[in-house]
Amino acid sequence: MSSNRRDFIKKVSVGAAGVAISGTANAMTAQSYSNIIGANDRIHVAIQGLGRRYGAYKDPITNKKNNVRLLYLCDVMKSQQEKAAANFANEINYKPTLENDIRKVLEDTKLDAVFMATPDHWHTPGACMAMQAGKHVYLEKPCSHNPNENELVVAFQKKYNKVVQMGNQQRSSVESTQIIKDIHDGAIGKTYKATAFYINSRGAVPVPVKAAPPEGLDWELFQGPAPRKDYMHDTWNYNWHWYGWDYGTAEMGNNATHELDVARWALDVKYPERVEVRSGNHHYENDGWEMYDSMEASFTFSDGQIIEWDGQSRNGFNKYGKGRGTIVYGSEGSVFIDRGGYQLYDIKGKLIKDSKSGGSEGGMALGGGGDLTTRHALNFFDTIRGKSKLTSPIEQGAVTQMLTHYANIASRIGKSFA
Repeated sequence: MSSNRRDFIKKVSVGAAGVAISGTANAMTAQSYSNIIGANDRIHVAIQGLGRRYGAYKDPITNKKNNVRLLYLCDVMKSQQEKAAANFANEINYKPTLENDIRKVLEDTKLDAVFMATPDHWHTPGACMAMQAGKHVYLEKPCSHNPNENELVVAFQKKYNKVVQMGNQQRSSVESTQIIKDIHDGAIGKTYKATAFYINSRGAVPVPVKAAPPEGLDWELFQGPAPRKDYMHDTWNYNWHWYGWDYGTAEMGNNATHELDVARWALDVKYPERVEVRSGNHHYENDGWEMYDSMEASFTFSDGQIIEWDGQSRNGFNKYGKGRGTIVYGSEGSVFIDRGGYQLYDIKGKLIKDSKSGGSEGGMALGGGGDLTTRHALNFFDTIRGKSKLTSPIEQGAVTQMLTHYANIASRIGKSFA
């Protein structure tokens, strides 16, 4: 991690890493609950990051029965603020404050929670700043930009005892929850392998060239904890994912987080003993894509179980029949799981049960959104109110996130490790 990134995070809270307190975000006392929200049960929220993802929060925030009020729309790009405000104006009869600096937002003592959908390099610093300011956090994946931040965000949650839901929304799928329980109860015998995959046909991206920042973009604030550099054309609008490691975490942090989480959940494992990776940039030679666009990874665990990852960002051949999902293998059968439900097969490959969710969140479109995110957000609200427990608490999400960091490290150093 760069020195200026480390300095930025240190300024958030000196010595906070590694400090834990008793209790968890899922077990709040009545007194702590009463200090967080008003007598009318209303939760006041802000959204930080108004790109492709924020629209997924519109339904849970604007549905009157959820008793949530949107206080702030925050983004470093003025046009993003204005577009989001216009979008929400169709659903609410008041105007949230538009702001580009999250630090000003966090000063508001009325604010209870922040939905964080920024570029990856802002996730941990932003979440830590919010927790330190007394706010709960709905933190989109990846929850961290690197392994050190992975530990830091968990340490802050323990120190400040805030509700921190990681945005791996399939943890709130009724069908996924049920089949994972069945797998743990022996539905396919003893599990030994899970294959997680993501297939997309992303096209070429422009070669970045030095340019003036677009009108309305606070480039200094966009960079935040990242190393300072001149603006390069088209960086701010999604292509930061592929323009080096200062802002993004490649496809592992971008999408593999979801499927690897389901695989780890199904096999009931934590950290691997060995990581093997083959990766490369194989498509659209000489375009601006700096990361790998293809990766096969293998994570071997102490009990011999294996998680395989197959990620093809720019080759749309659906070798598994779908764009994303997880196949879990057991001694007596197998299961295919995705956001649309699951299919349970016996040892001979005969379909035993086909459970479809009928939901609207398939997960291939940029930004996504739908019933799973809505359910995930409602679980976040209910946990803040002391009525539920998080389906994806940050300490669980961070374990999955380490798999993506391990794979990225192996890719960057060019060798496997144990």
